[in-house]
Amino acid sequence: MQFTSERRLDDGVLEREFTLGEIPGTLWTPESAAPAAPVPLILMAHNNGLPRRQSRLVARARHSAAYGYAVATIDAAGCGDRPRSAADEQARADLRRAMQAGEPVDEVFESLVGPLVEMAVPEWRTTLDALLSLPEIGGPVGYSGWTAVGIRLAVVEPRIAAAGFFAGGYVPRAQRDEAGQVTIPLLFLLQWDDEGNPRQRALDLFEAFGTKEKTLHANMGGHTGTPWFEVDDGNRFFGRHLK
Repeated sequence: MQFTSERRLDDGVLEREFTLGEIPGTLWTPESAAPAAPVPLILMAHNNGLPRRQSRLVARARHSAAYGYAVATIDAAGCGDRPRSAADEQARADLRRAMQAGEPVDEVFESLVGPLVEMAVPEWRTTLDALLSLPEIGGPVGYSGWTAVGIRLAVVEPRIAAAGFFAGGYVPRAQRDEAGQVTIPLLFLLQWDDEGNPRQRALDLFEAFGTKEKTLHANMGGHTGTPWFEVDDGNRFFGRHLK
């Protein structure tokens, strides 16, 4: 892992850009983080295709870092600043067209998001290895964000101790099948009027999770309308399981 820049933000959080091979990422750490007092880590994944510098993700990350966590995000393969294949771009265009026309999107979604999950999860695990080698980060580890990637990570990565998932209406079939294997504590956020995530599918997915400790927070509004107080609730959720 090579750090390429760093700056101290107004809230005292240290923001560092890094590269790990072809993987670009950002790490935020609180003032309290030090080799003598390592802090827990939250992996924060954006949804399909969005860049790690997306403003809502950065705001959440900084808030959680100020709360006392190290927070890291990456541009996984095919997302953010990473190169995209012609097939990925065509699938995204097909998905937008189908959703605007009100046509079925399941097969288009599978062709786009299924491969992204398969590529992203190994890169997240590689990133986790590098982050936990830093003396100021000591675990435990939480995950927050993109549901499809989070399900796979929760199943294959034993270092993930708790997770917060967003939405979940459209999740590849492979991850829906894996949901019953998720046994860690889980906070599931649902926007009741999310135009991009069918409500009943999200509710069915929540029911399918195998963990005995799962909480559903449902709020009125569309996809980007998640209330800010959910960030505070998420920090308290991770506080119960990571500190």
